[in-house]
Amino acid sequence: MNDGGRARFVQVFLAQRARMEALVSRRIGCRATAADLVQDLFLRFWRRPEVQVEALDTYLLRSASNLAIDYLRSEGSRDRAAEGLHADDEARGSQAPEQALAAEHDLQRIEAALRALPERTRQIFLLNRIHGCTYGEIARAMQLSQSAVEKHMMRALEACKASVAEPASLLRRPGSARR
Repeated sequence: MNDGGRARFVQVFLAQRARMEALVSRRIGCRATAADLVQDLFLRFWRRPEVQVEALDTYLLRSASNLAIDYLRSEGSRDRAAEGLHADDEARGSQAPEQALAAEHDLQRIEAALRALPERTRQIFLLNRIHGCTYGEIARAMQLSQSAVEKHMMRALEACKASVAEPASLLRRPGSARR
């Protein structure tokens, strides 16, 4: 960035900082983390070449919103891994081996079904089921209607339900028809 561009960026960033932090804080539920993420956003923009944007304030707010979604997505991955390890330990100790094996197969089929979903549908599912975001919150964060979020969730839930309903033999046979 040239000096004039940097000065304008700093001015706009400082003017929007409180709004960005509030936006991120609402989405992730932690003011301290939101402040850290907004600071990271500042550094990202500071280090890269100047971006010509007509409405820099709007661009920064949208970038902060996207950053919150990225943060939730990465936290969901960590949480799922930790929960999976904890659930595996509990399952091994309290269930019969056959039940544990059946549950593991169901989980693998559900994970495969979720991976096969379109990115947006999978993201909406994870924000709702893993992070506890409401449909309204997801709609605002992703700039969708609440009806669209509901339709994505129905698709994701149907895929999960169908994956568990399919006999395991269908999943293993090459060329087998899938619902």
